[in-house]
Amino acid sequence: MTKVEKFAGMILIIVVALTFVFWKDITGSGSNTGFAQVKAVKGESGDKKDKADKKSSKETDPKIKIAQKWQMPDILKEISGIAHINGDLFACIQDEEGKIFVFNMSTKKIENEIQFGDAGDYEGIALVNETAWIVRADGKLFEVKNFKEKPTLQQHTTHLTEKQNVEGLGYDKANNRLLLAIKGKEPNTDDYKGIYAFDLAAKKMATTPVIKIDLTDKAWAEVKGKNKIQPSDLEVHPKTGDIFIVDGSNPKLLVLGQDGKRKELYQLSDSEFRQPEGISITENGEVFISNEGQTGSGDILKIVIDEETT
Repeated sequence: MTKVEKFAGMILIIVVALTFVFWKDITGSGSNTGFAQVKAVKGESGDKKDKADKKSSKETDPKIKIAQKWQMPDILKEISGIAHINGDLFACIQDEEGKIFVFNMSTKKIENEIQFGDAGDYEGIALVNETAWIVRADGKLFEVKNFKEKPTLQQHTTHLTEKQNVEGLGYDKANNRLLLAIKGKEPNTDDYKGIYAFDLAAKKMATTPVIKIDLTDKAWAEVKGKNKIQPSDLEVHPKTGDIFIVDGSNPKLLVLGQDGKRKELYQLSDSEFRQPEGISITENGEVFISNEGQTGSGDILKIVIDEETT
């Protein structure tokens, strides 16, 4: 065998050996290394882009129109609950400080700050005459009497805990009670999510929900994700008695009748309604939704629901 033939043989052996070593990478099989890794990264980027495009393409139900918008000051970036006082004044809370912030929609400024508690995860506020009620995520209720002048505080413990993650609080005037909605899972069932009533006369709450959000309803078939609804606040319409529930995790507006049955389910755009955390309905039926800020400031939106739109 000549030197040339020996050299050619060595080259052939090396080529065969390299082909064997890298064969799995070239074909894309085996572990994600080499070319296969590049392919996986491209696929992952494509998936993320598809998800982002899908999210940004979600639109608000055509029946919902935004009539006006108010940007919140920095202190209310994480605005978590609102309640109409009168005129242009709204009582607002945020989920870090134990304060009621009185916001003037006309001047777009905070007129007053009312301290009622220590730092905590405060989620909902409801007004009953001159008394402000605030709920914390662990189910505790804070009763602030004469909140506008000489506030006095009394705390009430309910059977709900941080496991249920209580975020919704509304005043049901017709039945002299507060309604509390849980964001978390209902214990021992996946069929419904409860709304509980706190009797304002007895200052007690029954352990059985007065309303059950039916999670077996066919309307939820169109809702993406594992959690069909995670209520972040609720309000009773003063004219119709309907219960309006907002979801901040997957923005939507659910309307229940007085009997607890679904009347409407509106999708909300996550670009217009970034994180709906509060809802308030004035005596004349005007609907306001507050959004917690994420990259920007929090805001309050006045919406109009056009039932004639198809």
